[in-house]
Amino acid sequence: MGVMLQATGLTKEFKGFVAVNNVDLSVEKGTIHALIGPNGAGKTTCFNLLTKFLQPTSGKIVYAGRDITGLSPAAIARLGIVRSFQISAVFNDLTVLENVRIALQRKRGESYDFWRSERALARLDDQARAHIDSVGLLEFVNHRAAELSYGRKRALEIATTLALDPEMLLLDEPMAGMAQEDVERISALIRRIGEGRTILMVEHNLSVVANLSDRITVLARGEILAEGAYDEISNAPEVIEAYIGAADG
Repeated sequence: MGVMLQATGLTKEFKGFVAVNNVDLSVEKGTIHALIGPNGAGKTTCFNLLTKFLQPTSGKIVYAGRDITGLSPAAIARLGIVRSFQISAVFNDLTVLENVRIALQRKRGESYDFWRSERALARLDDQARAHIDSVGLLEFVNHRAAELSYGRKRALEIATTLALDPEMLLLDEPMAGMAQEDVERISALIRRIGEGRTILMVEHNLSVVANLSDRITVLARGEILAEGAYDEISNAPEVIEAYIGAADG
């Protein structure tokens, strides 16, 4: 299938503290790849480096054959990489439909013209509704985002990312703070939208990781501890020790 995203020798230092140390990571095209590890493992730093919210101290990041190491988050978004955040990032005072329409305007290179007439924006409605339907929110299309449950807000956020038509999604703890019912709904959604796309996600919920991931990379103390399918890494003594040690600490 080929490699969609590759990091080589990725390192990040903060005033002498090495948060990520010489990480080599390859995410194959069309797969769901999870990045896991105990607290303090460097997952968030690594994720922020890959999405260009942090610049590496050293190392190289290549996306679809192009060196993106020095690019900005906005620049890589234009190349087809879109990320989500731990905290849901939607416009609470706008409806579900309006949130997705804004993302569609951005994809078309248009400004966020809230003042434009409803008729002018209505041309985007069918496309917006299709994205909303794909995440199971069609019955909430005219609800304000603030009225949605936490899990449905996360689904709306995914709908807005899909409206940007990304080749690759980077999901930052998509299940954080969710009730089990929402976890199951969003897991099914991620599996569905992963068809034909590449997904890299940071996730603490190991049952979610086991059910969704084609490949898993385990970080500990800023370095790769293990990599492989869930059955391989879950039985690896070094992985078990890292998690138990973190819990004991």
